[in-house]
Amino acid sequence: MSVNKVILIGNLGQDPEIRTLESGMKMARFSIATSETFTDKKTGEKRSHTEWHRIVLWRNLAEIAEKHLHKGDKIYLEGTLRGRTYEDKQGVERSYVEIVGKELTFLGGVQKQQKDSNKPIDPLDFKEEENDLPF
Repeated sequence: MSVNKVILIGNLGQDPEIRTLESGMKMARFSIATSETFTDKKTGEKRSHTEWHRIVLWRNLAEIAEKHLHKGDKIYLEGTLRGRTYEDKQGVERSYVEIVGKELTFLGGVQKQQKDSNKPIDPLDFKEEENDLPF
């Protein structure tokens, strides 16, 4: 048995980048920042560390991100880790890890989003459909 599950609460680093595939399926990419504060044991000073995470959303979650997510918004995200490799312009193979989002909850900014839209949005959970992903 194995588990591949990621849970993050963080803030968007930029507006989502939206792509529509030839099939018409939408994909959203963005990064979120998570931060932690700790006390340095040697100096006693408070310090903080921010970690950036690459996020990918598909289908209905990508459409929700396109309409409602903006830089700085705080979200709760559940997903899975996915490793990717590619070849850069110099022919060197590179790799990175991204999180494929499966569940998304708005934690802040919903009131502003509702003012900007004619119809209110539900700030509760949005979940990815249980379909095959295109990879």
